[in-house]
Amino acid sequence: MPTLPWRAAAAAPAPDGSEAVVFASRLELGSAHHVPVFLWAALSIRRQVLAADGALGVSLVAEPFARTFWTLSAWRDHATLDAFVGQRPHVDTMRRFRGRLDSPVFISWTTPAADLPVDWAEARRRIAEAEDPTGG
Repeated sequence: MPTLPWRAAAAAPAPDGSEAVVFASRLELGSAHHVPVFLWAALSIRRQVLAADGALGVSLVAEPFARTFWTLSAWRDHATLDAFVGQRPHVDTMRRFRGRLDSPVFISWTTPAADLPVDWAEARRRIAEAEDPTGG
């Protein structure tokens, strides 16, 4: 599946000069058996992000043959990101797949909202650093 490119969310854009909270993840399923259901859930969550209060945008990379999914989203602030995480269908998917993921990586950082969308190369670099902070 190709990358679903950055798409701006329905929420009002961030005010000029403001910071955005960027959230990225690498989610590797332990079994290929779970890939179809997880892919469906990921697409559902993408739709949820696009309609969520405080969401600024989202992108998704699915590598089903590698059992790996990459997410990238931006939010007005931590409070709107935290509120989203606790809502359906995201919260149900987290519960369902919590024990089915191999070493998931979740990271967040801030960037000027004017710099959105964040480049996938930057997100993957940060995820790699989070996986191995020593660089070795």
